[in-house]
Amino acid sequence: MHPLLKMLEGGDRRSIGRSNEAVARVLAAPGLIGVLFDGMGSDDPLLAMRCADAAEKVTALRPDLLQARKAALLGPLAQIEQKEVRWHVAPMLARLSLSQTELERTVDILLAWTNERSSIVKALAMQALADLALRNEKLRPAVLRHIRELVVIGTPAMKARGRKLVDLLDPHKAATRPRRNSPRAAHNPSVSQ
Repeated sequence: MHPLLKMLEGGDRRSIGRSNEAVARVLAAPGLIGVLFDGMGSDDPLLAMRCADAAEKVTALRPDLLQARKAALLGPLAQIEQKEVRWHVAPMLARLSLSQTELERTVDILLAWTNERSSIVKALAMQALADLALRNEKLRPAVLRHIRELVVIGTPAMKARGRKLVDLLDPHKAATRPRRNSPRAAHNPSVSQ
């Protein structure tokens, strides 16, 4: 077993263990990102979860490292049913540069995940869909419609997240929302900044 994976083994499932140390090692030696992606497919759920956590943290800082892993993210890693892995795969999917076909596949994956039992998976899939829609104007109406539906039927956490995403995605709400540095916002104490 690779030393990076050994570092992420064992302990309590409620803990990230030495995930942050693994992140630092991969940032120092980016070629190790493949080890984390391999570990995400592990039969050991704790190891898979920690590898996913570390991979998400690394790629939040270095999204360029995701492109070489696109096939894995859209293929076998999207098929992993472990909710703790999906928590981390959803935001990574939203960071990818995608062709039209890959975008359609990604949207299908994330839409399916909005029907998961885990409310965290649902919320993160909603967020990833919104992130994609912010970069792809053609996608926005369908994503906005889906998120509005989830606001009605979702858990309280999903409803709260969904309302924020609707505000972010709805062009009519954006036009009426004061800008952070606008004179109206600066002189109106009722406008939070």
